[in-house]
Amino acid sequence: MSSTTSKIIAATASGYHILKIEGYSGTKFLSNGRSIKSPPFTAAGHRWSIEYYPNGKARFYQACISLYLVLEEDVASPVKALVQFSFAAEERRHLVPFFPKKSKTPAPLFKSGELDFVSRGANGCDEFIERSSLEKSKNLRDDSFTIRCDIVVLNGFRAEDVGPAKNNSAPRCVYVPPSDLIQHLGNLLTSGKGADVVFEVGGEMLAAHRCLLAARSPVFATELFGSMSESGGAAGVVRVADMEGRVFRALLRFLYTDSWPETAKEEECAMAQHLLVAADRYGMERLKLLCEDNLCKSISLGTAANILALAELHNCNDLKDACIDFLISPGNLSAAMTREDFENLKTSCPSLVKELIDTLQSIG
Repeated sequence: MSSTTSKIIAATASGYHILKIEGYSGTKFLSNGRSIKSPPFTAAGHRWSIEYYPNGKARFYQACISLYLVLEEDVASPVKALVQFSFAAEERRHLVPFFPKKSKTPAPLFKSGELDFVSRGANGCDEFIERSSLEKSKNLRDDSFTIRCDIVVLNGFRAEDVGPAKNNSAPRCVYVPPSDLIQHLGNLLTSGKGADVVFEVGGEMLAAHRCLLAARSPVFATELFGSMSESGGAAGVVRVADMEGRVFRALLRFLYTDSWPETAKEEECAMAQHLLVAADRYGMERLKLLCEDNLCKSISLGTAANILALAELHNCNDLKDACIDFLISPGNLSAAMTREDFENLKTSCPSLVKELIDTLQSIG
């Protein structure tokens, strides 16, 4: 008798993040509905942050701590994920697996079903724990406690035909988790462990790893290992002029994780402009293109002139064309010409303004 086998495989990506709340008693003064957000982190192939509400998110949960996971990305379709919040013991740095076997380990305080995360969207737990219960528990030590957030992203399912069965038993297979290299590299940058170069930028001292920077940027390779150097003389210290500390930090984060920096919505356009200059300076073409794409979405009457000048200066032809297309739209050019930044453009790039006017006349 012949037999065949097949299998259905759930494609998933998993990861976790440890968040420590220090000075818990001080956070209790935050009013209901107000949160403190963690720094962004990468897990399960996506960029996230955690919102901590010490007095609950909704008014019905003022006696509780609420925890929400935020997707810090723009996505074309919702990210489907399972989320688990638990207390994590600092000394062992791990907790219950997401799909645990029977054990005596305490169950997580919050374990979700399938959740949909839209761009910049949040899902979470309103009743993680009552503050009175936390304050009586062993989880609160020295006015601090530690939370572990486990994330499993569901990337769909697939069916495979395995073929003829052997010995009437299906073949065994071993689950190989997705790569978490980006998460480890991000942690390496954060910890500074093994760092062998320090950058002095805008009064800040930022540690990094020469080999990694050189592998990611031909300019860093030359500066750190070639004859060219920005060093000011102190061993292992590289002084970077004409750049803000926050911009260089974002540049380093991208070098290590290939991820767009976490930025407040109102500051995204400015950060993209600064990063475009930095990307061009250090020969990072992918980051430069990401900045161009971000700025294309940020063109308005208030930004068009500055972005156009930036595109011209750094040879961003697609971004330049996008600015010109916007400005030659009916009414936009006349409105833009009344602004101070357009006057600056006429002074700094008169040929660019002439090109803009010629383009408008050619289609008129």
